[in-house]
Amino acid sequence: MTTALEVHLGLQVHRKQAVALDTTATEVLYGGAAGGGKSHLLRVAAVTWANTVPGLQVYLFRRQLPDLVKNHLEGPKGFRALLAPFVAARVVEIVEREIRFPNGAKIYLCHCRDEADRFGYQGAEIHVLLIDELTHFTDPMYRFLRGRVRAVGLGGGGLARPVLPRILCASNPGNIGHAWVKAAFIDNAVPMALRPMPDGEGGMVRQYIPARLDDNPYMTEDDPTYRARLRGQGAAALVRAMEDGDWSVVDGAFFDCWATARHVVLPFRIPAWWLRFRAFDWGAAAPFSVGWWAVAGEDLALPGGSTIPRGALVRYREWYGAAAPNVGLKLTNEAIAAGIAAREAGEPIAYGVADPSIFRSDGGPSIAEQMARRGIRWRRADNRRVARAGPISGWDQVRQRLVGDGDGRPMLVCFATCTDSIRTIPALQHDAGNAEDLDTNGEDHAADEWRYACMSRPWIRGRPVAPQSPRAPTFNELIAQHRQQREDDR
Repeated sequence: MTTALEVHLGLQVHRKQAVALDTTATEVLYGGAAGGGKSHLLRVAAVTWANTVPGLQVYLFRRQLPDLVKNHLEGPKGFRALLAPFVAARVVEIVEREIRFPNGAKIYLCHCRDEADRFGYQGAEIHVLLIDELTHFTDPMYRFLRGRVRAVGLGGGGLARPVLPRILCASNPGNIGHAWVKAAFIDNAVPMALRPMPDGEGGMVRQYIPARLDDNPYMTEDDPTYRARLRGQGAAALVRAMEDGDWSVVDGAFFDCWATARHVVLPFRIPAWWLRFRAFDWGAAAPFSVGWWAVAGEDLALPGGSTIPRGALVRYREWYGAAAPNVGLKLTNEAIAAGIAAREAGEPIAYGVADPSIFRSDGGPSIAEQMARRGIRWRRADNRRVARAGPISGWDQVRQRLVGDGDGRPMLVCFATCTDSIRTIPALQHDAGNAEDLDTNGEDHAADEWRYACMSRPWIRGRPVAPQSPRAPTFNELIAQHRQQREDDR
């Protein structure tokens, strides 16, 4: 068993938690698997650093207020229990969701349920930002809160100044922020390595500290059967995410039928006679997504043994207008149209379907009209998202095509070059209030464009019949033609 380490105030942490406390990185993600001691680490960090640095302002966030209160304020290991001796001695004071220390340091327990809630912290001067379950937050929320982290008005103290200001986050895989957290902390990163980030990514020193159940001896002592319950969740993918911290698995994915091995193919030459069309989800402050699609006119065998079935949709090109995850380029509509025209380069595009909102006109030309001036024309996409009485809905269309035909072959694939679709679509989550719809707080722009494509009633174009070379006349046919010519000349 790992020996416990003593930290300030007699609080105990295990070795992996101690690494997170002592690291020189200033932007840390700790966790992965369930049971790694994430929430306890955040409380220990908050109390330890607040007790050490006079005037320190620590902000601890969870997305939902009830989770914040139940997980961090109350409960057998919450702040009230943790600090009970010091509150009884009147050394520490807990007033609602604010914890005050005698050196002027404070811990604020905060939540940020909706996107707009982040603006309530516009004037905050955060020395230490702690976020529990980071994947519950959107990328704009995190970037905004990170922008409030600054070393202003700090007094002296034993904590080394290079680690202030700092951010410490904890999370499991899955939920609405899975894609952007994975892209920021996991992808192309070596666990435990320190990575100085550019200014566009906050300019801090980033680190991912993986933590598994095996790293936390206290969980085994407190609840020896916890691992068995993790393994009893059902789906093998979910067990891998929760027990092993596998970030390639998405807990609660809306498209749980997605499998990269089935739905992503290496680029190949699209036969010239296959029907081609495009789909478009508009965005300015949020990303836009343009996809170019082909309808397979016949079964096509691919290297490796897989087959594109006749009638399958193949997304062979994308243009995703994003400056960062879920942050748009803010291009003009004419510029988007010009970019589409340049990328098509004279391809035979049969039609284009687009977000119905681009056809709205409020006293001036609509977005569709502005794009038509550059030669890019659209028709309104069918925007039905979920099933009601009548025709099949958009998400059902997408899901059925991903599941595939009766032989298990997907009827919807994309080229491996469609990187933003591959990044965002598997991570989308169910809407909490409507399980049949996806959570629109996620980065759903590519998914909407895929839905428009599937609902556009694409048809299979027949293979053109090659013109036959004229047959040379036989000898008897030449004699007959000669006799007919003589008759005509009389």
